[in-house]
Amino acid sequence: MSIMWIAIALLLSAATLLSMVRLLLGPSILDRSISLDVLLACAIAGIGAYGAYHREASVLPILLVLALLGFVGSVSVSRFVAKQEKSAPPEPLEDVEDR
Repeated sequence: MSIMWIAIALLLSAATLLSMVRLLLGPSILDRSISLDVLLACAIAGIGAYGAYHREASVLPILLVLALLGFVGSVSVSRFVAKQEKSAPPEPLEDVEDR
């Protein structure tokens, strides 16, 4: 195994770890959604690196399905959050004179 593959594994592991921290500590649902997208991107990159290292083309359909699931998940969460924001009452505006 060359130094390049070790560097790829270390960088993907670091990105995965940092994304998991954001997933656990994220204050909002959007932070958690973005961290799940990053985790999925790390998984896709890891599987792609595995396929490139072992010269296997059989991982391409798996990568395609994971990318599609990530897109559908992101769109679903954004639509859910948009509906929640519409139903929330608007915050009162401050007067300029109050400042």
